[in-house]
Amino acid sequence: MNTGSAADGGHGSAGEGRARRRVAVVVAVPAGVMLALGLWGLDRGGMWRDEAVTFEVARRSVPQIWRLLHGVDAVHGLYYLLMHAVLAVRPGETALRLPSVGAAALAAGLVAALGARLARPRVGLWAGLLYAVTPLIGHYAQEGRSYAVVCAGAAWATLLLVRALQGRSWWPYGVVLALTCLLHELAVLLVPAHAVTLLYARVGKRAGVRWAAAAGAAVLALVPLAVVSQAQAGQVAWLHRPDTRGAERLLHAFLGPGGPVFWTCLLLALAALPGPRRLTLTSVALPWAVVPPLTLLTVSQLRPMYDDRYVLYALAGAPLLVAAGADRLLGTRSPLVTPAGTLAVALAFTQQLPLHREDRTLRGRPDTLAAVSVLAAREVRPGETVVFLPTIGRRAKVAHPEGFRGVRDVALQASGPASGTLYGRERDAAELRRELLALDRLWVLAEPYALRSPWYPRNPTERVKLTVVTEEFMPSEPSREFVRNGVTLRLYTRRPTGPIAAGRPAPPPVPPRPARW
Repeated sequence: MNTGSAADGGHGSAGEGRARRRVAVVVAVPAGVMLALGLWGLDRGGMWRDEAVTFEVARRSVPQIWRLLHGVDAVHGLYYLLMHAVLAVRPGETALRLPSVGAAALAAGLVAALGARLARPRVGLWAGLLYAVTPLIGHYAQEGRSYAVVCAGAAWATLLLVRALQGRSWWPYGVVLALTCLLHELAVLLVPAHAVTLLYARVGKRAGVRWAAAAGAAVLALVPLAVVSQAQAGQVAWLHRPDTRGAERLLHAFLGPGGPVFWTCLLLALAALPGPRRLTLTSVALPWAVVPPLTLLTVSQLRPMYDDRYVLYALAGAPLLVAAGADRLLGTRSPLVTPAGTLAVALAFTQQLPLHREDRTLRGRPDTLAAVSVLAAREVRPGETVVFLPTIGRRAKVAHPEGFRGVRDVALQASGPASGTLYGRERDAAELRRELLALDRLWVLAEPYALRSPWYPRNPTERVKLTVVTEEFMPSEPSREFVRNGVTLRLYTRRPTGPIAAGRPAPPPVPPRPARW
């Protein structure tokens, strides 16, 4: 009897070991694919404006970062501190993006683990691979911002939720959920998604109370950040009320850009519905994919707060639904099913390969500040004066100061780190006016709207820049105007006549230099 029991126990242990190794492979393969895709073309040769902010702020001292957060970007504070530690080792464009690559790989593995835990290993494998080859995930995996890290935190919190509902401790869930929300406060919309999961799965009163305590503690930890960021809400004043096109765009981002990939994924996701009223893959994935974006889209009809990257963490629910639907339709345990599904994911990747390729070029981002810096280095001579219109135009100089070395920034009074701001503190209006009127020529680096629209800034210093430049100066010959990524660099000279310049001789002509790129 004892021998038989030992043998049975041995066989059971061996079976459990094989199952664990199989799950480990299921988790490792999508994580490895995501890591490879993330490292592919990681150094694009330039940062765009949001990445440039991360790069500049993260290289400040901790007290300087803390001072900045009292005025702007409190919502990104924890991420800046994380990146401060990363860039202290080796500052650079590749190092800036590596945490996002690692986080995306972790998220792909966690998605696979969820699929394997709540369904079976092949479901986890398919879901993790689908997540890894999704173009939007690849886009943010190669960006020096917090969104890929938030995705990893949301996936980890969801896996810990499932483990807690299956009898494990609740405190890890609460801790990871709190850290995820502190990385970006709109990750708090994961809380109602998890609440819907608990309600639909009928987990019972005891589990519901424990979840409420853990989730409530996480939300409570977020309150100070929410209060500070509320005072900084003007930073997202550029957001508009989303319409049906925004929702449609997000649906395509979650399931595929269009064509056979989109329709196949949509039909497979629908095939996973409805699920039984218990803890299943569908009861976890559907609220995860739907509740955060739907909530933010609805709230944004009253107060615009929506951008697809703010709910990127919800995307992980979509490949889980697609994989669950495929598993339901196929059903069979044939050994050919798993490789066939994996091949289907590979075909979906080839259909979306042009999007991945474009993302790994400078065209894949809204702007390229390195190009603006190169332009300034080529055209503006050391000792010449430049005006940034408005102040945010200084971000090219902040990100790539090498292009502005020796150039006089006439409006700047104190740098960003010294003033606790992103782009520096400028002179008061009266002082700046005197400085500008003493010049005979200056370069203006302007954002697209500053010179080509009826823009009238509220800030007195910005108004002085605009009025003095437009009323007292005139553009030099056309060959001294350059446009790159929407930014205009233009040489101005004093008008030969005018209310202030009357009687002064016209400035000597500037030898023309050909515009070239």
